[in-house]
Amino acid sequence: MIEADTMTVLRIWPQEDGQPVTCQEKLRMLEENWQEVQQVLADAFEDAVLMGVSEQVMRERLVELVASLPSPKMVRA
Repeated sequence: MIEADTMTVLRIWPQEDGQPVTCQEKLRMLEENWQEVQQVLADAFEDAVLMGVSEQVMRERLVELVASLPSPKMVRA
């Protein structure tokens, strides 16, 4: 969703029950984290491609990286 007056993308962050997160502080943190991760991934992707890595392979590895992230809900022994 885009807010017309500022052209800012407003992301919906659904909770486990499907309801959106509405706490402004949480939304601010989620947006800051999203922007930071987006920039880091873009930089890593660009560096890899400029060093000769296949774009397709780098995209696949980034997807694998995200898929392999452990859930913070898992109790560590």
